Amino acid sequence: MIVLPATLKTITAMLIFGSIGLFVRHIDLASSQIALVRGFIGAIILLFAMLFLKKSLNLLAWRKNALILFISGGAIGLNWIFLFEAYHYTTIAVATLTYYLAPTIVVLASPIFLKERFTLLKLFCVILSLIGMILIADIFTGLNSDFGNMKGVIYGIIAAAFYACVIISNKFLKDISSMDSTIAQLLLASIILLPYVFYENNSWSVDISSLLLLLTVGAIHTGFAYLLYFSSLQKLSAQTVALFSYIDPVTAVILSTVLLAEPMSFMQWIGAILILGSLFISQIFASKNA
Repeated sequence: MIVLPATLKTITAMLIFGSIGLFVRHIDLASSQIALVRGFIGAIILLFAMLFLKKSLNLLAWRKNALILFISGGAIGLNWIFLFEAYHYTTIAVATLTYYLAPTIVVLASPIFLKERFTLLKLFCVILSLIGMILIADIFTGLNSDFGNMKGVIYGIIAAAFYACVIISNKFLKDISSMDSTIAQLLLASIILLPYVFYENNSWSVDISSLLLLLTVGAIHTGFAYLLYFSSLQKLSAQTVALFSYIDPVTAVILSTVLLAEPMSFMQWIGAILILGSLFISQIFASKNA
């Protein structure tokens, strides 16, 4: 059993999530193939963890939430595909930061789907994050660098839209644990992606390096990281978990700029601050009003 303190578990999980781009970038497979394997391996590891912890799946809860789990599972798979594609066309930092527009999309969609009130503060945060996205995309300089092209930015935004779909759909889940819903969604993501992967007809031939990286993404970045994350949720406040989540994009930015020497202009740094700052402000005020 994992006996690390809850805060250390969450921090470790976020550091692992933030490093996934480095691994995906060097796997010689299509993004859909990586997503399929990631979901399958991650689900298997979580299933074994439940057996080890002597817990059982709540299949009745699965059946009651079948439609929502199917929608969110499909959205997870598509979210991964577009995020992994973004890694190949732009820097890991830019891909991750555009991906973190998901909470902004949720704010814009919540009055429609969740009947939540759209306040002036939310509008301010949305405007900040959108300005940040424009600066991150480097639109004003024409995206001339090899890394900062528009295709990667667009893929990152599409990934964010699908992740927003995951966030919203999970709000409609009833009487099901986080572990149960995660296992179901990972399995469904793989099952839904399976026909598409075979339709693409890409080769599964990979070298040892790509195979080891793929196994790492499935076992460590999905199964192990999710296990750490969910085993700490009940011991930490929602605000603490939300604040720790900023470790993920910050880690991605640091690894991208320091280890890989991927360029970020001054305006892109400003954009990063605006995106993360808007999310931080929104979270702080939401916790005060909770």
